[in-house]
Amino acid sequence: MAKFGKRTRAAREAFAGKEDLTVEAAVALIKANANAKFDETVEIAMNLGVDTRHADQMVRGVVGLPNGTGKTMRVAVFARGAKADEATAAGADIVGAEDLMETILSGKIEFDRCIATPDMMPVVGRLGKILGPRNLMPNPKVGTVTMDVKTAVEAAKGGEVQFKAEKGGVVHAGVGKASFDEAKLVENIKAFVSAVAKAKPTGAKGTYMKKIALSSTMGPGVTVNVDNAAAE
Repeated sequence: MAKFGKRTRAAREAFAGKEDLTVEAAVALIKANANAKFDETVEIAMNLGVDTRHADQMVRGVVGLPNGTGKTMRVAVFARGAKADEATAAGADIVGAEDLMETILSGKIEFDRCIATPDMMPVVGRLGKILGPRNLMPNPKVGTVTMDVKTAVEAAKGGEVQFKAEKGGVVHAGVGKASFDEAKLVENIKAFVSAVAKAKPTGAKGTYMKKIALSSTMGPGVTVNVDNAAAE
């Protein structure tokens, strides 16, 4: 039988028997037990009633969290000429073309978001097997294939979060830091849930949002009431 440390045992005891909470109650519980030596991320996991093997049931989108994520986002941009200069001026961490492609092919991936101008997609397309599984592949549906690189870079740096239903219909994302005020975390969480609700695909049948759980990086998870989380 696994042995847990004092902090872990205390957290498990605090969460025992608690489920289907309001977002406010869940956030208060998570913050009270986020006692790691670093600022833990508050994470959301949503179990959706979709089968991602079917194209008409894929859930994908982007949401700008009203209070940001608390994370420093490293942004890479594939662009040339004036658009490369625009990306650099907007605060992109890495800007390049074939040289950036070669860096990624070598296994060096030092960014959290990848943006590309449309003319660069033949180059970026060669990286599909590397960037795709990491959810880093630029996609026009979430605004990362665009000529407006300035807006895309600023949005990424400002707390924009991409989401995509993975195998089993689960959507997972970080929605802030444990150090955030409770009200700000609640606002971020409800904004995220609202965005996923609006991204409901045409092929979804039955109950769309089946279960929602919140946790901190090192803490236990707790389920929240779907109706409460989805209330605007």
